[in-house]
Amino acid sequence: MLPPLTVAQEQLYDWLVKYIHENQHPPSIRQMMKAMGLKSPAPVQSRLKHLQKKGYIDWNEGKARTIRVLAEQGIPIVGEIAAGTLIEPFTDELGRLDITSLVMQPTYYALRVNGDSMIDEMIQDGDVVIMKPVRQPDLVRDGEIVAARVMGAGNTLKRFFRFGNVIRLEAANRRYAPIEVDADYVELQGVLVGVWRGYQ
Repeated sequence: MLPPLTVAQEQLYDWLVKYIHENQHPPSIRQMMKAMGLKSPAPVQSRLKHLQKKGYIDWNEGKARTIRVLAEQGIPIVGEIAAGTLIEPFTDELGRLDITSLVMQPTYYALRVNGDSMIDEMIQDGDVVIMKPVRQPDLVRDGEIVAARVMGAGNTLKRFFRFGNVIRLEAANRRYAPIEVDADYVELQGVLVGVWRGYQ
């Protein structure tokens, strides 16, 4: 897996991926400055250097139009996520999910679903969920489907709601009761961006 990005680096990288995908050519430094709300090229160039060093882009320094987004083919499947009771997480890579037709960031990862607590959201046992890592937990919105780790219990895939200092993790299956935990005991690991279901 590629090294993690800072919030500023990820902001520029996500914008670059979208821009190049839509326009089929890289942007200028001035366009990047405007998109990032910056008044000087220096911060943009610094972020580009870090993205290059970490393996996210290829770039001839000083020539913005030479930027090329790099990404491993597919995204890593790094374990299972409970859609039922909580299960212990693990991070060994189980393989790679090849979705070359979609725009995917190298920071995305996948988890195979174990359980049926999210079936009313069309997420079934054995599906693969594609997750975007959570960099800023405070920006996760109520109602989003998250991969959450409850300290001392395990991890789970549920809808997220915050009530003051209490986190409520709701299933999409009436057979499962909501999980309510003090926010200090919950780590938000990822937000759902897609579901993959293979058919033989």
